[in-house]
Amino acid sequence: MTRVLLDQGLPRSTANDLRAAGWDAVHVGEIAMSQAEDVEILDFAAQEKRIIVTLDADFHTLLAVRSLSKPSVIRVRIEGLQGTAMSRLLWRIWPKIQEALTTGAVVTVTEQRTRIRYLPVR
Repeated sequence: MTRVLLDQGLPRSTANDLRAAGWDAVHVGEIAMSQAEDVEILDFAAQEKRIIVTLDADFHTLLAVRSLSKPSVIRVRIEGLQGTAMSRLLWRIWPKIQEALTTGAVVTVTEQRTRIRYLPVR
């Protein structure tokens, strides 16, 4: 099952769309973590075996500095996506990134491309 944790800044409605499609999706605002520090979110995702979806570059940095191999993180670098558009983006790229995320990876998504770097980042 696909287990994701949506970071603050992403539409909460994306979690609803993903759940309707059978994903185990949670938004940080739904679990009283909307004010949590990035390191707390990172640790929670690792403990819960969730993939973080975020707009924030700090997660990639934290993983690199800590030499971690989990959790995987998807950073979306496309501003202004509404809930359904974000869900569609994740569904579209998922087949290309799913295996890497299972192994441990940081993924950066722009309008032009999807970049995968395996963890730990060196």
